[in-house]
Amino acid sequence: PDSSVSKWLVANLDFAHPIGMTLYVGLIVAFTYFYAFIQVNPEQMAENLKKQNGYVPGIRPGKATEQYVTKILYRLTFIGAIFLGAISILPLVFTKIATLPPSAQIGGTSLLIIVGVALETMKTLESQLVKRHYKGFIKKVN
Repeated sequence: PDSSVSKWLVANLDFAHPIGMTLYVGLIVAFTYFYAFIQVNPEQMAENLKKQNGYVPGIRPGKATEQYVTKILYRLTFIGAIFLGAISILPLVFTKIATLPPSAQIGGTSLLIIVGVALETMKTLESQLVKRHYKGFIKKVN
């Protein structure tokens, strides 16, 4: 428990330390890629396009389409991952620069969760309003 390794880990992997911040952003970027490739499976997308006689202009159906979708997904995910990393780390950096106590900060991941929940709530409310609006147009037939 009181070994030099554990002391080093506790001291350097804190969010206030540059190594901890770098590791934090690195994990966010890694999990962004992981999540993107879970949500969009390039192999399955290429197969579905081929089955539905769809294609990407200038790209052959099959393996070439899969490689193209993978390349595009890597590029788009890179932009999103950098953005998520920046949003997550900026509150920590500002707290460090302004020398605020850790209790005064709101974490970047907390901010992302709050915004995500707020957006999802707005979508749900909008769909309920649209549903209520269209109920008046539907008449029961006896």
